[in-house]
Amino acid sequence: MEKVVLAYSGGLDTSVAIRWLGEKYGLDVVTLTIDLGANDRDLEGIREKAIKIGAVKAVVVDAKELFVRHFIFPALQAGALYEGEYPLATALARPLIAKLLVDVARDENAQAVAHGCTGKGNDQVRFDVAVAALAPDLKVIAPIREWKMSREEEIEYAVERGIPVPVTVASPYSIDQNLWGRSIECGALEDPWTEPPADVFQWTAAPHKSPDEPLYVELEFERGIPVALNGERMDSIALITALNELAGNHGVGRIDMVENRLVGIKSREVYEAPAAVTLHKAHQALEALTLSKDSIRFKAIVAQNYADLIYNGLWFSSLHQDIAAYVASSQRNVTGTIRVKLFKGICQVVGRQSEKSLYRHALATYDRGDAFDYTAAEGFIKLWGLPLKTQAQVQLLGQGETYGILPPKVEYKGKDES
Repeated sequence: MEKVVLAYSGGLDTSVAIRWLGEKYGLDVVTLTIDLGANDRDLEGIREKAIKIGAVKAVVVDAKELFVRHFIFPALQAGALYEGEYPLATALARPLIAKLLVDVARDENAQAVAHGCTGKGNDQVRFDVAVAALAPDLKVIAPIREWKMSREEEIEYAVERGIPVPVTVASPYSIDQNLWGRSIECGALEDPWTEPPADVFQWTAAPHKSPDEPLYVELEFERGIPVALNGERMDSIALITALNELAGNHGVGRIDMVENRLVGIKSREVYEAPAAVTLHKAHQALEALTLSKDSIRFKAIVAQNYADLIYNGLWFSSLHQDIAAYVASSQRNVTGTIRVKLFKGICQVVGRQSEKSLYRHALATYDRGDAFDYTAAEGFIKLWGLPLKTQAQVQLLGQGETYGILPPKVEYKGKDES
């Protein structure tokens, strides 16, 4: 019998999918459960559940190190924040899951892969496009797009076939989380006027309830990658985990935004990403210290494009390959230490130092030791303003339409008329 590899979370949808794939397509199901740092999951319990429901094999993979090294940190180096805010925690995980689905499918001689995405979200695009790029011969099956069951019908299907149905009250929210952040949507959040209820948040303290004293944290980077926290070198997973706790305790990392989904709709999304928000803030400050003005401005354009291709499911594209080469090159001097202050939901950069710093005190200071050549200023200003002066002499600004850049003459009374 032919096989399909199913990305399996252990929830109702993918549990029903195990049985449905066998009945609908006559396929043996191999499940794949991936550990990306969501510590609330019983991975062994999920594996046993898959076998009990009917999977012929259940594979569990610890992919945290792969996730950080090959996805999180490259995106951090790029400064990739979708629409300037979202650090792409869920979006970054999808190409890795797709890659592992393909790897297991090859190992198991499977003819198809499957996922539990709906037909309305971004993730279906990310999975389908990534698999097509890595293994265009594999069929991609999305059961929830096909079966058209209501939630009640899905539960009935599960009960009839002995598939365990959660007995706890279902959360009104749709939640996805990994080491880099939590994504929360649905429920009360579908009204963009409604403030997120307190029960939405799990990783961050309410800012008004956070400590009344600020916490100062030092983050050391090498070539744009964080390597030490408060002077202690540690592995990447430990660093992110520790920073999630430190920043989260001070209410840092909450994001509430209306974003433009790839499928063409606007969606209100709430995120928690304490470590990601803090590291992006620190990394940006270090780049401001070590990159030239032109490099910073060009990289801002690259960062936006990088974030878009991640969000839009184009991780395995030639464009990404080319942009990644630029990003890696841009980070060769982004080495140093940034000090941030965490207080009442705000992460503020308060100190920066680097042996690669382009800041020179002797050039910036107005005090003794000032090394700036003031005699060069007059000539520089003349040359800088020469084109504008020439144009003013020839074309007489104000003798035609100025489209609002030239205000009207101000009428005023002289001193003797006051």
